[in-house]
Amino acid sequence: MAHAPGEVYNYSNGDADLVSAVITKLTGKLVEDYARERLFAPLGITNWHWDRDPQGLTIGDGMLTLLPRDMAKIGYLYLRHGEWEGKRLIPSGWAEVLNHKTVNMHAPEDPNQSYSNFFWIFPQRHVYMATGLRGQLIAVFPDLDIVAVTTARTFVSFRALIDGVSGAVKSESALPPNPNAVAALANAIKDAAVEKSTAVGPTPEIASAISGKAFKFPDNDFGLKSLTVFLADPHPRLEFEVYSHYPNGPSGTYEMPIGLDGLYRKGSPWLFNPNPGKIPAAKGTWLNGQTLVIDLQYLGYGEQRELFLSFSGGKLNIRYANTDRPDVGASVDSEQGY
Repeated sequence: MAHAPGEVYNYSNGDADLVSAVITKLTGKLVEDYARERLFAPLGITNWHWDRDPQGLTIGDGMLTLLPRDMAKIGYLYLRHGEWEGKRLIPSGWAEVLNHKTVNMHAPEDPNQSYSNFFWIFPQRHVYMATGLRGQLIAVFPDLDIVAVTTARTFVSFRALIDGVSGAVKSESALPPNPNAVAALANAIKDAAVEKSTAVGPTPEIASAISGKAFKFPDNDFGLKSLTVFLADPHPRLEFEVYSHYPNGPSGTYEMPIGLDGLYRKGSPWLFNPNPGKIPAAKGTWLNGQTLVIDLQYLGYGEQRELFLSFSGGKLNIRYANTDRPDVGASVDSEQGY
């Protein structure tokens, strides 16, 4: 131990993974199975996915996918001091997050932001949050008797969320019914559930020339052996041939449909590292006469990337970037392909 628990804050996924292993050691059960028995079943949570590490243990630092309403149930459990429908599920002392000893996180956007037992705490606002990957948040407002949940593909400002929810509260008692506002909300939710087509650039002549062509790659960090593009086909798609850098690692071919009409196409579960089991959805548009940009996301993971496929001089360059972290990415050039 570098420091006594509770003295110094350090963002570490590894620590949370160790906690998962400790719980499995103490209970004889995977954390997912223990949570199913002690938390999910009593809360009526039946639909979730939780990734495991290479040793088969439940990942401790995240990768738990829940529906927003089920996320809210966990927040409500804490709001009600660890009780659900009259039954205590977690000790009351553990549920009193704002009373826990905290350690300052030295967050540049909020010098008072603190941490305790997997929660991020905003003591001056009397709010605490469970924070997930890319804007997946469970925010608890004890003074307002409110739980707020967000799901997003990019970072959500904690301050904006706290100010937005707090500023929306107009009275300590229930407001009179507002059927017009209820209808407007229902329509907004219905509209948000319908995918909107995005603009698509004109298809250049090169699309037909390269369609069905295979591009082979030298050894690379992607583990990409070859890529065949089908862009003039009735069902546009990319066909990857991948290999593993690890002994006995997965390798093989995978077809990923892409929408060239401004709408996503959903593929089958990805079988290879680094995203095994994730379901991709992709659509593409031509940036110019040589570069196809593919908008790629993994459903349910809040993860979105852009793939830039640039065709020039008989070669293909592939570059990817995370939409929320444009500084993170990689690039690889093919051998001669067409």
